[in-house]
Amino acid sequence: QVQLVESGGGLVQPGGSLRLSCAASGSIFRINAMGWYRQAPGKQQRELVARIISGDSTNYADSVKGRFTISTDNAKNTVYLQMNSLKPEDTGVYYCSAVIVVTKYSMGMDYWGKGTLVTVSS
Repeated sequence: QVQLVESGGGLVQPGGSLRLSCAASGSIFRINAMGWYRQAPGKQQRELVARIISGDSTNYADSVKGRFTISTDNAKNTVYLQMNSLKPEDTGVYYCSAVIVVTKYSMGMDYWGKGTLVTVSS
């Protein structure tokens, strides 16, 4: 069984920084991709914030380019999201997602964490 556990959310003032972490644990053969999505207050959908594929290819939402940086520690099966110059519109629940292969015979499956709340407010 695979688990993703996020940490690092909280309350921060506009212009401040936070670093989110997400550790994957359990039966993991390979991690194909890891990423962060957020769900803004009052919205149903989660939007992609940043994603890293096969450890090097990255994608960012236009709204966070130049402010957020995604990185991984492959030895720890952990993904980080460094968020700088935070704005009130960055507020939301941030979910970690990963595409994980559990055996060499299986295909990658999507796994999600339970989310961590980020509030940007003065």
